[in-house]
Amino acid sequence: MNILAALQNLAIGERENFAADFLIRLSLIGMSGAGKSHWTRKLAGAGFRAINVDDRIERKLAPELSADGHRGIGGVAAWMGWPDQPEYRERERKYLASEIESMREVLDEVEAAGQEGIVLDTTGSVVYTGEEICRRLQRLTTVVYLAASPGEELTLISRYRSDPKPVLWGDIFSQQSGELASETVARCYPQLIAYRKQLYERYANVIVPMARLRDTSPDARGFLEILDSRARQAR
Repeated sequence: MNILAALQNLAIGERENFAADFLIRLSLIGMSGAGKSHWTRKLAGAGFRAINVDDRIERKLAPELSADGHRGIGGVAAWMGWPDQPEYRERERKYLASEIESMREVLDEVEAAGQEGIVLDTTGSVVYTGEEICRRLQRLTTVVYLAASPGEELTLISRYRSDPKPVLWGDIFSQQSGELASETVARCYPQLIAYRKQLYERYANVIVPMARLRDTSPDARGFLEILDSRARQAR
């Protein structure tokens, strides 16, 4: 998990697959659309073992998803439905139970892993899995929060409305009389982001602005260098 030590021991251009040689274990957290899966794929291309928690959850929910003809992350969102629908709360509960079970399994795998680089592509709701799991995630990995600016938050809201992903709303979705569900989402999503931001910051070891990554478009090594720089600034 010592990013700086790994980079200092790796001459530029010496190895393309550097994750196998140094123990770097990362968890990417943040809202849906923040770029967690994108950077997971980048690191996987550099030799990291990538673990996608969404995939684990989907497999656990497969019997119910297939019964309704759903598959993929979009299928999970369609199965959960909008938060004003009567079946949503029960499906939200089942989703979170599957996520908690998946996170426990993943962290067991990380703890038992040998000398290999690992990156966890978590869900936006990983911070709802409980204090024990989140602190264990901190202990076993470097937790990287991909943070959105206010302008980027508006983009995330627009993406959710046009291409919904599974979202656990809890008590934040509060529909007013005569309000359409889409209107409630637009009004309440900023509150959801603000609430989660506190939790992401609580559990993060390193916070990286999405804009920093977008503006520089680094490769896997550059991504790690940015993490190291941000970590040193936070000390």
